Amino acid sequence: MSGEPPPPSVTVKLKRGTWEIEITCAPDRVQQAVESVLAGMVSKEQVSIEASLDAPAQGEDGKRFDTCRGLLERMWKEGWFASEKTLGEVHEELARRGYHYDRTAVSHSLVDLVREGTLFRDGTMRNYRYVQKRPVEPQGAGA
Repeated sequence: MSGEPPPPSVTVKLKRGTWEIEITCAPDRVQQAVESVLAGMVSKEQVSIEASLDAPAQGEDGKRFDTCRGLLERMWKEGWFASEKTLGEVHEELARRGYHYDRTAVSHSLVDLVREGTLFRDGTMRNYRYVQKRPVEPQGAGA
């Protein structure tokens, strides 16, 4: 044994519906780990996007918390993606709104929205531009 203390770690417990998950990781990896787990959970269960867009979720202390993906969906609903945006522009807009996500988390969330057909991605690697693929349907529209 080298006698060095083990690197510090953080344990986070998440509960969503019937899922209960415990994550242990380095402090600087918590946000990335939680977002990865939540993204995996979303892909495994049916989630109403409208419910997450209408009102931000709130914790027990009354403070609101939003996922990166939820914020991007809200921006899409507002029509922010009507013109092409780079990853840098999206990241800056989130920061301007008071949400400081890692660029890789923003990138992963954008890719998820592209895969779903909400956004379209054009350009080359490290130089993609994102634009809304389908228009936002007005509230109350339908047959």
